[in-house]
Amino acid sequence: MSSKDTAERSLEHWSEAGRTGMEAFYALATEDYRQLALAADWPVLLADRAHDGWSLLDVACGSGKFPTALRRYTDLSALPELAYDLLDPSAFSVAEARGALGSPFSARNDLVMTLQDLPADHTGYDVVWATHALYALPPVELDAAAERFVAALAPGGLGLVAQATAASHYLAFYDAFRAGVREATPYTTAEQVRDALTRAGADVRDQRVTYTTGTSDRAVAEGFLQRCAFDDSVSLEEMESAPVLGEYLATCRDASGSYTFSHEAALLWI
Repeated sequence: MSSKDTAERSLEHWSEAGRTGMEAFYALATEDYRQLALAADWPVLLADRAHDGWSLLDVACGSGKFPTALRRYTDLSALPELAYDLLDPSAFSVAEARGALGSPFSARNDLVMTLQDLPADHTGYDVVWATHALYALPPVELDAAAERFVAALAPGGLGLVAQATAASHYLAFYDAFRAGVREATPYTTAEQVRDALTRAGADVRDQRVTYTTGTSDRAVAEGFLQRCAFDDSVSLEEMESAPVLGEYLATCRDASGSYTFSHEAALLWI
């Protein structure tokens, strides 16, 4: 199977045709971004880098859920306008994220490409972040992507990659899905990203955040899990009866049938 199979399925789902699945996923996954917004003193961190003409690169921007969470859960009103470049291989995602931005974030460049394809002259960003964004990055391209991430950041700038660890739901679920339903390239873990950033010359500080999400609504659970696999062809019933995956999902379900998913995100600061 191609080394890019997971990346290709991910990209197919970040499209207008995949909007229903995206919205089903965010019924639970919006909590990921609330947790990131509350995990640090963002007004202070950003104010420390603020100056006239400052800029930010949002790597694999998705639909703009992280800047939306920052504006909802923190007070950024004292910050000057921040030029916001949106990078994602999906033009759909770039348009969605652009539409989600508001003060102090001011959309500037639309960069419809992967991080590893970012031109070398895109440097000097005061802030670069990738929030729950790099799971489908092909493993053979991880080092190149980490090098571009580090190179894009201005000296003294603020870099952050927020990524689930190997023990977290997203990684554990997809490993079980690959073992019990369909062979595919594994997701990239926070640990792998941390090591790649270190190889790229970054001094990485690893902060962990743990939390849970859950639902008693089977339709919500199904939509969320299908998006976790970027595969809406497998029903919840089929997942529950699949080898390996069914065993994993049983550990997430209580006697009433409600689901609780355990998350551990690494905030990799550079």
